[in-house]
Amino acid sequence: MEPLFRATRQNRIFRDVVDQIQDAIIDGRLKTGDKLPAERELKDLLKTSRSTLREALRVLEQKGLIEIKLGVGGGSVVRSVSPDQVTESLDLLIRSQKISLTHLADFREGVEGEVVAIAARTASDHNLRELERLLNKARTYAEQGPSQLEEFLKADKDLHLAFASITGNLVYISVLQTIHNNIYRYYDHYLSMKDREIKENYQDLKAIVDAVKHRRPETARKLARQHVRRFYEYMYQHQAVLQ
Repeated sequence: MEPLFRATRQNRIFRDVVDQIQDAIIDGRLKTGDKLPAERELKDLLKTSRSTLREALRVLEQKGLIEIKLGVGGGSVVRSVSPDQVTESLDLLIRSQKISLTHLADFREGVEGEVVAIAARTASDHNLRELERLLNKARTYAEQGPSQLEEFLKADKDLHLAFASITGNLVYISVLQTIHNNIYRYYDHYLSMKDREIKENYQDLKAIVDAVKHRRPETARKLARQHVRRFYEYMYQHQAVLQ
C-alpha cells in the first residue's frame, strides 16, 4: 500500500506540506471526517519541523479543508470540499476589484451566453414558470424607474442565477453566484442607470426569457451576450465621465 505522505522536498518544505495534505483530501485518500495523524507522527512522516507543520495546518484550516479541534480527543479533521472553497480566490479578486471591467465583461459575455443557451435546451416547465415570476418582479421595479434601481438590480441578479441553476452545472452556478454576489462593488463606482437604461435592461431580460421559453438556444446566447455588453457600456460611459 502506498504511504499517505512522503518526506517533504527540503527546498520548499512549507508549500510541500500544504500541497501533500491538500492533494490527499482532494484525491479522496483522506475523506470528510477523517482525522489526520497526530502531530508528532505527521511531523515524522513528512520529515519537517513542528513549527512548519503547524503553520501548514493553519493554512489548510483557512482554506476550509480541515478543522483543528483542541483539547482531549482533538486534532485535525478533514472537512468536506464545498463550492465556497472552490470560488474563494475569485471572490477575493472581485471584492478587491483586481479584475478590470473589460476582463469581467469578456468573461461574462462568454459564460452567460453559454448558460442561457443550455437553459433554452433543458429548462423544465417549472423552470420556465420561475423565470416568468422573476421577470415579472423585474418589470415591476423597472416601471418604477431609478427610485427602485437597487431592487431592479437584485431582480436582474436573480434571473441570471436562475439561468445558471437550470444548467445543473455546479461550476457555472458557483462561479456566477460569486460574480453576482460581489459585482455591486463595481456598481458603486461605475454604474449610473437612468429610467431609459433600466427599461432597456428589462427589455433585454424579457427577450432572453422569451428565447429560452421558445427553445431558441442560439438566439438566447446572442441576446445574453448583447445584454452583458450593453450593461458594461453603461459603466464604461460613467467611468469616462469620472476620469
